[in-house]
Amino acid sequence: MTTTTTTPATGTPATQSLWHNRDFLRFWLGETVSLLGTQVTNLALPLTAIGAFGASDEQVGLLRFLQLVPYLGLALLIGVWTDRVRRRPVMLGANLVRLVLLALVPLLYWWDALDLPVLMAIACAVGVASVVFDVSWMSYVPVLVRSPERYVEASARMGAASSAADVAGPGLAGVLVSALGAPVALIVDACSYAVSVLSLLLIRTREPAPAPTAERHLLRELREGLGWVLRNDVLRALALIGFCCNFSMITTWTMFLLYGTHDVHLDSATLGAVLATASVGGLVGAVISGRVIARFPLGRVYLVAQSALLLGPALLPAAAGPRPLMVALFVLSFFTTYLGLGVAGVVIVSLRQALTPQPLMGRMTAAFRTLLFGGGALGGLAAGLLTGHLGARGALTVAAVGSAAVVIALVLSPVVRLRELPTAPPEPAA
Repeated sequence: MTTTTTTPATGTPATQSLWHNRDFLRFWLGETVSLLGTQVTNLALPLTAIGAFGASDEQVGLLRFLQLVPYLGLALLIGVWTDRVRRRPVMLGANLVRLVLLALVPLLYWWDALDLPVLMAIACAVGVASVVFDVSWMSYVPVLVRSPERYVEASARMGAASSAADVAGPGLAGVLVSALGAPVALIVDACSYAVSVLSLLLIRTREPAPAPTAERHLLRELREGLGWVLRNDVLRALALIGFCCNFSMITTWTMFLLYGTHDVHLDSATLGAVLATASVGGLVGAVISGRVIARFPLGRVYLVAQSALLLGPALLPAAAGPRPLMVALFVLSFFTTYLGLGVAGVVIVSLRQALTPQPLMGRMTAAFRTLLFGGGALGGLAAGLLTGHLGARGALTVAAVGSAAVVIALVLSPVVRLRELPTAPPEPAA
């Protein structure tokens, strides 16, 4: 006999489609708008550094590094903390902080009080708030979804939101930067966080308080979270390969921004259009991921998707000839990468949620965030240093070769041998 559970707040059957889950839809809408604003910031911050302060390749790489380096130093500690508290108030606070910091950039610019060190400090502070939010939201979604049977659907919808922002964001960023100037365009991201704050305030599902414990021990809790990831063959492989993939993507993205700006002389609107058009691949990947996962073995889907992500950058240094042909190859490279990311992201998040019990969700997410965004932070720094020493095209060639080499580790990963998603997370050892 099949039973159907219901959510306490809404009475909606937990096994129903998430289209009937009002609180998940509120969160999804707010996060989609927030991600759209983040895409504006990702383009506007480095263009502010380049256009307003004449930043060098190394300085642009350092700026990208400072945006992501908080994940290396703070994600694990914040993961322990978020497992002790309710996540929604934490996310509200993080988005309010990001709203204020990004609104400061155009204000300081108008007051002639903005310089490159201040811009880098704000970028790093925004990164800290982003760590707090990102570690929390992945642990919060299962609270809204409730049924493990809906994890793939929830991951696909969140992936589609991210990909839709990737599609619309760079183009919008390019237009805004061209029309308003890079510093002023950051107001859009500040407003997007206001929308996210409102969506969180409208959620009615009650988040249960974490189970009280008589004794808290930071180092032991850190070991539990890291140990959970590193002892599980699948989670460990996802984390280590994810580190390499993020390193590749951020390195390639930063190098392309420098290459397109300095060598090919693309304006901000064209750069945004290239990334926006290519990002359709991510949206397509997220949309089709559910059907692809249902039809083919899970591990095979992961292998093909991650291979596309890792091999896509090879087209960037190969782009030559007339400018329309070069731009077309740029688009094809990013389209291939984002298509793989759109599908692989759904597989990865679903596996992480299915293999981890709720009491460890925050620490598991923090361990992944440390590795994934740590790879991105180091990738941004490496991009600036390599471009400064080898030139943008030479640096892109090195990045493409390194990215393709990761496919060997991917083929040997235990993830590719999985046929389906685990049905329930194992319980942590006492």
